Amino acid sequence: MAEVKFEDALAKLEEIVRKMEQGELTLDESLASFEEGIRLSRLCSAKLDEAERRIEILLKKEGGTEARPFKLEPEGDDP
Repeated sequence: MAEVKFEDALAKLEEIVRKMEQGELTLDESLASFEEGIRLSRLCSAKLDEAERRIEILLKKEGGTEARPFKLEPEGDDP
């Protein structure tokens, strides 16, 4: 089976949630959608965990094992 991209899995998961929230699926369709959603949720979680591990490895201090948390820069027009 081909590797599923995180973005594709997340988009499919969002689509499933939208359909389920509309409440127009049959019980069998809802159950199948829920099962697919759980699978996609786990896949996304695993990919995020992998990315976090890779970032921690890249941020290790030279000669040590200290990992620094990733900090987002504030958005805005200020330089």
